[in-house]
Amino acid sequence: MGEFWPVSDVLTYLAGSWRVERTVRDLASGDEGLFTGTTVFSALQEGGLLHHETGTFVWQGTPRPAERTLRFLPGSPPGTADVRFADGRPFHDLDLTSGRHLADHPCAADLYRGEFTVRDADHWRTVWRVAGPAKDLVLTTDYARVDRAETPSGYVREG
Repeated sequence: MGEFWPVSDVLTYLAGSWRVERTVRDLASGDEGLFTGTTVFSALQEGGLLHHETGTFVWQGTPRPAERTLRFLPGSPPGTADVRFADGRPFHDLDLTSGRHLADHPCAADLYRGEFTVRDADHWRTVWRVAGPAKDLVLTTDYARVDRAETPSGYVREG
């Protein structure tokens, strides 16, 4: 697990379709849910990528359709991303030049702390720890590339 794959340009790396599996653990109740689906990163006209995720979330035995949309805009410095909610509100920054990134997002009284790790050219993971008076969760998402519409030249193999 200790090996990360540096990515020189996060938007180039993410472009395309990814199979998604996310576990959601409620640390307070012990309940666990599972989201399975697809995330597509497609080019935005103004630059950057539109992240659209669709699938099924099963919580307490009940499956429900689920989706979300984010905007991954070119960040500063170049090669990084400024991640925003669909309505334009800031979510977090993303810099994978080391293959690993930590980000915080305050949401009301809760704090979302995310860790992003790139495993190789076709696999990456996010782990969000959500803590506060309203939530006590761990969300672990694994991404596996489905297609390579644009060959990601934005990663650098280490070693």
